[in-house]
Amino acid sequence: MSLPHAILTALLEKPSSGLELTRRFDKSIGYFWSATHQQIYRELGKLEEAGLIRALPSEVPQRGQKKEFEVLAAGRAELSRWVAGSQDPKPIRDPLFLRLRAAAVVGAGGLAAELHRHTELHRRQLALYEAIEARDFPPGAAGADEDRLRRLVLRGGIELETFWLRWLEEALPEITALDDGPAA
Repeated sequence: MSLPHAILTALLEKPSSGLELTRRFDKSIGYFWSATHQQIYRELGKLEEAGLIRALPSEVPQRGQKKEFEVLAAGRAELSRWVAGSQDPKPIRDPLFLRLRAAAVVGAGGLAAELHRHTELHRRQLALYEAIEARDFPPGAAGADEDRLRRLVLRGGIELETFWLRWLEEALPEITALDDGPAA
């Protein structure tokens, strides 16, 4: 249910075409709620059919011209309802955790290299988030309410990457110490 709400949020921030939305997802919302281009286009159609968004009228309608969408009052009301609602946290469903559990049974052969790879990926993601924070939210700068909330989301991403790096730092020596054969 969250993809339509992510799209409504993005469109309320700025009316956009499907292509612009997919690009914006790749650069912002996609860091914490990913969606393929096909999913975004399919969801735009559903939102328009449900009367939550509409395509902006074109001055000169042309075949193949990109449609720009805006959120209607019903879409804003739906997003407000969703924001005010409650939702339980989702259980962690990470294949790396499952692979570690499986390594306890079949051995950890090759898993240390994968943990090193994950460490590098999380370091890069953390560096990216920190660069965005430095660029968009310099220390001491007061921002509008929406900027404070966007920074809070970014800080959550920074903290998650920091968690992963600490956890991987703890996991790597454990995995490295294991025998490559099946566990007894």
